[in-house]
Amino acid sequence: MGAIFNDELKRLRGHFMEMGIDASEQIYQATKAFTENDPQLAKQVLAADTRINDEEVKLEKEALKLMALQQPVASDFRKIIGILKASSDIERLGDYATHIARAAIDLSDRGHNPTIEEQIEQMMIREILERVLDAYAYTNEQLAYEVANKDIQVDMIYVQQQQAIMTALTTAGANVKPYGDYLSVIRFLERAGDHIVNLAEWVIYIGSVKLVELNPGKADPDMVKRKLSKK
Repeated sequence: MGAIFNDELKRLRGHFMEMGIDASEQIYQATKAFTENDPQLAKQVLAADTRINDEEVKLEKEALKLMALQQPVASDFRKIIGILKASSDIERLGDYATHIARAAIDLSDRGHNPTIEEQIEQMMIREILERVLDAYAYTNEQLAYEVANKDIQVDMIYVQQQQAIMTALTTAGANVKPYGDYLSVIRFLERAGDHIVNLAEWVIYIGSVKLVELNPGKADPDMVKRKLSKK
């Protein structure tokens, strides 16, 4: 393809990376607001709610225009389709950040469980999101596979936390509302991990035209529980 196409594709990839970095920051700030009881920070996350959605719309328009005007060859067409598909996963991460921020505001005037909040911080969503963005930037398939393996750890933490929260509920008495928020937030983070695995799959698709399934829990829902039983 010509220089114009290459420049436009580079710009499109750059906008996708910006969108991913914004989502990473939103997830981080929302989780911090939740675990540190900071409703003001949560409100800042909510105030930026539309930014990632707007970025996705802009990205889609740019991608469709690039395909229509430049008529890319198969390999470049695959890169553009990969960006379009991956951007929808990034948009979902922004949605989860919003949900967590709302939970932070809801929880701000209720009782807190510091032990559970420390465990929530261990779910390392921001870390694996940044790693998958690195994998995308360099079309690093090996790193994409490593990200998928990291998500298994996220799933294990999720199951452990879920069990701990349900146990804490039995002694919570009348103060049960915070535990519903805890269950919601760890579920949002676990789902965020699944979308990050989707991003890893798109990295491999862009790099080698392979459509792979990197989330073994979809085919084997009991896998995580078996791994935990062996620890």
